[in-house]
Amino acid sequence: MSIIKVLEEAKLSKFHYILLVVCSLIYCFTAMNVMLIAAVLTPIIKDFGLEKDPFLSGILVSSGYVGMFLGALSCGILADHIGRRKTLIITTLTMSIFTALNAFARDPLTMIFLRFIAGIGLGGSLPQPGVYISEYVPSKYRGRFLGLVETSWVYGALLSLLFPYIILPRLGWRLTFFIALIPLFLIPLILLYTPESLRYMQIKGMFNEAINTIKRYGLFTGEINAKDLFTSIEKYNVYEALRELWSKNYWNRTLLLWILWIVLVYTYHGIFIWLPTIYFMEFGITIVKSIEWTLMVTLAQIPGYYSATLMLDRIGRKPILILYLALAGFGSLMLGLSIEVSHILLWSVVISFFNLGAWSGLYAYTPELYPTRIRGTGSGTAASMGRIAGIIAPTATPLLYTYFGLKTAFIVFSLIHFIGSLATLIFGIETKGKVLEELAKN
Repeated sequence: MSIIKVLEEAKLSKFHYILLVVCSLIYCFTAMNVMLIAAVLTPIIKDFGLEKDPFLSGILVSSGYVGMFLGALSCGILADHIGRRKTLIITTLTMSIFTALNAFARDPLTMIFLRFIAGIGLGGSLPQPGVYISEYVPSKYRGRFLGLVETSWVYGALLSLLFPYIILPRLGWRLTFFIALIPLFLIPLILLYTPESLRYMQIKGMFNEAINTIKRYGLFTGEINAKDLFTSIEKYNVYEALRELWSKNYWNRTLLLWILWIVLVYTYHGIFIWLPTIYFMEFGITIVKSIEWTLMVTLAQIPGYYSATLMLDRIGRKPILILYLALAGFGSLMLGLSIEVSHILLWSVVISFFNLGAWSGLYAYTPELYPTRIRGTGSGTAASMGRIAGIIAPTATPLLYTYFGLKTAFIVFSLIHFIGSLATLIFGIETKGKVLEELAKN
């Protein structure tokens, strides 16, 4: 009985659902800390006198994504080197503490530095729950579980608006940043309920730990033979891992994932970080009202996520990504061409629904395309490429909007969505229902 067979033949149990809850909470509160800047950006711009400086305002937001680029890359490598569990703890601590420290920034440069350090934790945290879940859940349920973890993003995004909606008018933006400490309660949950990945233990030769984990969580009740469990032991080499991503077996997968992460990070963060500010500047409504509008649009992400998640194991990852990206592109085009407020809100909802549905597909897809020895590295580097787009988008959006108008900004978003859909059509493979080790060999 190999470890792979143990994992694939294990029945869904309380253990799997606890992992789902913990990983979903990690992803949810990471999303809250990533998106918190959107709700407090307008008063920060006012306090720092940046109303006539869209470039510095964009840099202030983009600095977090510079950190996320480094975090996604370095922490993906770290997860393959020291393990998934330890990496989860390190990234959760970093992103919580340094996001909260933004409350003490006295000038734009200080906040840029603090957002950069917080970004390292945020960028490192985001790929980890998907890597972790993918290595424990049987293949026939994997897409649904990964999609559900990704779905928890929307609840974090809603919290990033709801908390400021309550706190901001009463206590100001500085104290609002202290909600970033909430994810610290996840540390004991990670320590208590998330054992190290069995697939990771296999390639590291962690015999006793793996056997104890299997017994403790009831994943297999028969006799366990260590020789049967461990079919291979592999040493991790970062240079070999990075080179393998572009080998003849994986170059097309790596290219596709890099394109998709760039597309979805640019469009999501380019649109939703600035949406409250655009509503405020375009229509002259109050800061609180702009948050209300953004809350309405964000709520559309919930059915978008679930509609995609429930179809991932039935229809497949590839068709979901193609369809949802194309429809998000269409919504972006129509918003750019709209002139009435009601139409702006309608097409904002359409973008929100399909963009986030596409995210559900991408989150399931990413860890499936690489073998265990480089899964963290592959997922982390793909996410880090997305963070490059995240660096550009928060600066590009206000510049395009300021100098060329709302129409141009959203036509650019439309074209980028369509590029992602076309890339999936050309380079995508189908992964539904396949064991990770089977996909690694193809």
